[in-house]
Amino acid sequence: MISEELSNDKRRSLTTYNHITYLLYVVSYFTAGLLWVVPIVMNYAKRHDARGSWMATHFDWQIKTFWYSIVWFIIGIVVISFAAGGFGVSMIADSNNIAIGSILVAGFGFMIMMFTFIWHLYRIIRGWIALTDGRPVP
Repeated sequence: MISEELSNDKRRSLTTYNHITYLLYVVSYFTAGLLWVVPIVMNYAKRHDARGSWMATHFDWQIKTFWYSIVWFIIGIVVISFAAGGFGVSMIADSNNIAIGSILVAGFGFMIMMFTFIWHLYRIIRGWIALTDGRPVP
């Protein structure tokens, strides 16, 4: 339940802070994800300042987006790794069926990673728009 109101200065400060974290998430796409960890650390560092206000939803939104993205991205990598192992076995066993299956499984892993990428970008854009409009995210 959102009950506590923030002072104007505090709200302005946290709004600017969240704009920066959203921006860093977007910029991280152009740094091969190297900046991905910076906004999550920033969110955990200031999350308590927004507790009880609508601003807290933005901190939680970004934190959840980060962790779910990490989990699904790792699942995609595991699936692709499993497929690569199967492809290696197909080379040793000289089996086209295993090779085709491995390629299909790898494709599924890449689809998981692509979906995760799109979902992450969608959540960052949706959250940033809500912040710009001065409203909480669901």
